[in-house]
Amino acid sequence: MKPTKDQARELREEIGDRLVIASVSGGKDSAALSLFLTECEIPHDRVFADTGWESELTYKYLRGVLVDRLGPISEVRADRQMVDWIRHKGMFPSRKRRWCTDKLKVDPLFEFIFSMVASGREVVNAVGIRADESRARSNLPQWDGYSDKRGTFDIWRPLIDWTEEDVFAIHRRHDLAPNPLYFKGSRRVGCWPCIYSRKDEIKLIANEDPARIDLISELEAFATEKADARAAAKGKTNHHPRTFFMGQGPKDLFPRGRGAMPIADVVNWAKTGKGGRQFMLIDDPDPDAGCVRWGMCEHPSAKGDE
Repeated sequence: MKPTKDQARELREEIGDRLVIASVSGGKDSAALSLFLTECEIPHDRVFADTGWESELTYKYLRGVLVDRLGPISEVRADRQMVDWIRHKGMFPSRKRRWCTDKLKVDPLFEFIFSMVASGREVVNAVGIRADESRARSNLPQWDGYSDKRGTFDIWRPLIDWTEEDVFAIHRRHDLAPNPLYFKGSRRVGCWPCIYSRKDEIKLIANEDPARIDLISELEAFATEKADARAAAKGKTNHHPRTFFMGQGPKDLFPRGRGAMPIADVVNWAKTGKGGRQFMLIDDPDPDAGCVRWGMCEHPSAKGDE
């Protein structure tokens, strides 16, 4: 929704001389966030937390189109990125051990924010979260805060009452094309893939980037080997291969036990037609507790999943 002159002025007065840091993911909502701040004439620094696990199309779009249209985008990253962390830990992130959010996104972003706080600036972290994306997000306030021993900063969700059409509208007003992944059928932009990916997203990755599937297969073999070694060190035998996706569903889809579905089997399943057996790739998902809470990626909506 386009702000009136009075609304923009009121927002500028509310922000005052605080430093606004806008989280940017390469997705449509975070781009809309930056465009909205620009329409309100609110200066802001854009920051992207690079996991090393994004689609090449997202990197190209973010470092090309978005920089050209929005302005400079700072990039922060952890000392280890996704593949490095998987090899270091010998395991994949999971529902119970969702270290990817903290290690790859929250920690480097907070380090950046608190470096600004340490310099004496009052900081507002603006995130492109919308209430209509999920039930959990519908309960989030427009203004919030975060503090720890390093200091305090405010969290601002200016798009919380926006609809998806509002997001499309601001893109049209500024003649900004969204991330090309949307035109290829993706409903979200973020890790490639995320542990919460849906069937159609896996199919897209397999078609567009088979090298990523091959890499996951290599990492599954590596993580299983490490699990075997850990078990052997305890005088035990590991009976559960480690896979990127740990899901639930018909037992015959998990021949290797414990819901362990190798990526090759996941891809084959993802290419099956609508009407077959359905299940989430990871059990009991709670994605709102992760990086989407900070606006670092988009909500993995289940709408339209086969």
